[in-house]
Amino acid sequence: MKRKRTGLSRISFGHCIKLVFRSCLLLFALTVYLISRGRGTYELVDEYAGNRPLLAFISTVFTIEMVLRMLPSSIESMGCQKQFARNYIPTGAEYTGRELKRESWRATLPVLASWLLLNGVIWALWFFGIIDWMILVLISLFYAVCDMICILFFCPFQTWMMRNKCCGSCRIYNWDYAMICTPLVFVNHPAPRALVIISLILAARWEITFHLHPERFFERTNLSLSCARCPEKLCSHKKQLRSFLRKHSELLRESVGNIRNRG
Repeated sequence: MKRKRTGLSRISFGHCIKLVFRSCLLLFALTVYLISRGRGTYELVDEYAGNRPLLAFISTVFTIEMVLRMLPSSIESMGCQKQFARNYIPTGAEYTGRELKRESWRATLPVLASWLLLNGVIWALWFFGIIDWMILVLISLFYAVCDMICILFFCPFQTWMMRNKCCGSCRIYNWDYAMICTPLVFVNHPAPRALVIISLILAARWEITFHLHPERFFERTNLSLSCARCPEKLCSHKKQLRSFLRKHSELLRESVGNIRNRG
């Protein structure tokens, strides 16, 4: 019996749009940087004046996204919306807040440590003058693209460290903007500084809510996080993508084998 294909949900479509937009933004910023380097003027590297429009646009886009993330929304993933009381439906399972928090931090501390280690290396490269401030901006934009790749295709934190079922049950979903803005900590410009501050406020609010209401963040205690109630259907899309890639990789291997046999 042929398996019924799941159509792309509205939320997943929004993720795809973000992926395309962020990828274009990264390519544009990289092009601006390379042109500046090629001219040998370094005005976009040594002076912030040349990059004010670009920095203002990047900052405006991500500020709007973060402000919207702070509000209840029907077009955002349940992964970030589970913090709100309106999305909490008790399952009746009895778990103490201490048990839930202990389980959570065992999974999230390795993520935090690895992220700080990675960016510590990047900060050191900047501190010793090996990379410039615009490289930090480009790394931040690269992180933004990777954020959408993690949601849509593959997340190393989910697979290798936290081992959570899906993005809906992700404990660190709202860490994303703080992680994106991590390279900007040492960029001496008001726009990136504002992004860092807002991202930390967003992450702090998430953590405070988790501390006060951990039951909202787990499928065992919040029925909204069950597969049956998921409006996103990302798992289905990922399975379809893996099936598509597996099928076409097999066809490619068969084609290569046939060509070799004929040769």
